[in-house]
Amino acid sequence: MKSQMMAAVLYGKEHLQVEPVAVPHIEKGDLLVRVKVALTCGTDVKVFRRGYHARMIVPPAVFGHELAGDVVAVGEDVRKFSVGQRVVAANSAPCETCFFCLRGLENLCEDLLFNNGAYAEYIRIPARIVERNTYELPAHVSYHDAALVEPLSCVLRGLEETGVRPGDTVTIIGLGPIGLMFVRLAKLYGARVIAIGRRKTQLARAAAMRADELISTENLPNPVQTVRDLTQNRGTDIAIEAVGKPETWHWAVDMVRRGGTVNFFGGCPNQSKVSLDTSLLHYSEITCKASFHHTPAYIRKALDLIAKGDITARDFVNNEEPLANLLEVMRHLMSHNGHLKTAIIP
Repeated sequence: MKSQMMAAVLYGKEHLQVEPVAVPHIEKGDLLVRVKVALTCGTDVKVFRRGYHARMIVPPAVFGHELAGDVVAVGEDVRKFSVGQRVVAANSAPCETCFFCLRGLENLCEDLLFNNGAYAEYIRIPARIVERNTYELPAHVSYHDAALVEPLSCVLRGLEETGVRPGDTVTIIGLGPIGLMFVRLAKLYGARVIAIGRRKTQLARAAAMRADELISTENLPNPVQTVRDLTQNRGTDIAIEAVGKPETWHWAVDMVRRGGTVNFFGGCPNQSKVSLDTSLLHYSEITCKASFHHTPAYIRKALDLIAKGDITARDFVNNEEPLANLLEVMRHLMSHNGHLKTAIIP
């Protein structure tokens, strides 16, 4: 086993270097995984732009968190995995003993362990994640498909928490990779989907995923009335905001029907504030939810959907680059919001 590897190290705001670093040392309960595919993510782009993430990464550090690969070394206490297995590891694991974990809210765990370092030749998977949130890949599942497990699990949890039922109208605001996952899943759950996006390419992708109605905001400052026109003026049963702007949070509340549900999935910039109509919320009995992160149960459920072929990388990954090109990829993603995911191949 070599002692050095190439990795993308984040030093600060838009300061990223692909350079030799030591191969991670593993402890008794850990795995060392050879990264076969790491996918870019909107969160990684934000981390690159800001130079840090308060909960996930403090520079200088190797970053990236959506990955699949091969086990190349196991700690002496590991029993569930062996060298040579193909695996996908989540980027976190809960403690399972705190106030929130005991109430089924593992994503809000008081000691949620995060793991980063996918943009590298090798990554250490800590013992807690090995035990609670790492899975062997079925033989027919590709590394590209498997690397989608982490974002898909977040979307899956977000959709199920709206209480979606077959026949519901689900309106999705924002058609980046996350919004498109919502489109795909909502159709799998038997919903009618209204997809709202700005770029023609995004709308075309939503159409390919069988969205029932498409609304372009390129020349439409506010699509709320259009959604109402498509729903007998009642409003949509479920509105999912997947942009992360206060303005579109307002749209979601204004377009949902009485008794409907809003999911504020898109995280707004720090210190953002929204002012909502209290009479509307109260007298229309609107449920407002926000979804953060995933749980081990949803990681497993996402992998099962991928194994069934319901979700594939070809719908969400449209580029492939070597690790050496990661800086250029990040700069491109910062300036091209309509781009899908890029597969980084260490």
